[in-house]
Amino acid sequence: MKKSTDADLAMSKSAVKISLDLLSNPLCEQDQDFLNMVTALDMAMKRMDAFNQEKVNQIQKTVIEPLKRFGSVFPSLNMAVKRREQALQDYRRLQAKVEKYEEKEKTGPVLAKLHQAREELRPVQEDFEAKNKQLLDEMPRFYGSRLDYFQPSFESLIRAQVVYYSEMHKIFGDLTQQLDQPGHSDEQRERENEAKLSELRALSIVADD
Repeated sequence: MKKSTDADLAMSKSAVKISLDLLSNPLCEQDQDFLNMVTALDMAMKRMDAFNQEKVNQIQKTVIEPLKRFGSVFPSLNMAVKRREQALQDYRRLQAKVEKYEEKEKTGPVLAKLHQAREELRPVQEDFEAKNKQLLDEMPRFYGSRLDYFQPSFESLIRAQVVYYSEMHKIFGDLTQQLDQPGHSDEQRERENEAKLSELRALSIVADD
């Protein structure tokens, strides 16, 4: 999303730069019609850039920043999983110790060690069971909440795009009306451009050697 908004901003800034470069072209001083066309283009590009900036700001606030905050919970979640795994290893280690003494001949020293091992196991087992229960209870709720969290951002993204492209339709519609020559079809313009290009190619300074 960040790469997309950066690319959008770069596009509109480049469009504004193009229109400014055209305004500084000497042709604008020589031809009033051309100056009017470039001025109309410049105003349209600046309007586009302003709406684009507004769209990007909206996406930043309603999509990028909420998703960053959502992503920030994962380190804590991963740490909870690691603590549960560590508790499981400690529980298995002490459980194996208890089972080892349970398999031995029940002498006085063995029974004493078995009692001590069971005492060591009890709090470790309780700790593991508590951590395990917490994950079993909360992990499904966490995963189930992902869509509820993301959906408002997704809807905001769509609304921002709809508003932006609606405005772009108006801007370029207005620009077309200002620049369009009545009665000229795209095919006619293409033929005129080809005729002018042929005239340029016929000049000796651009002729092939």
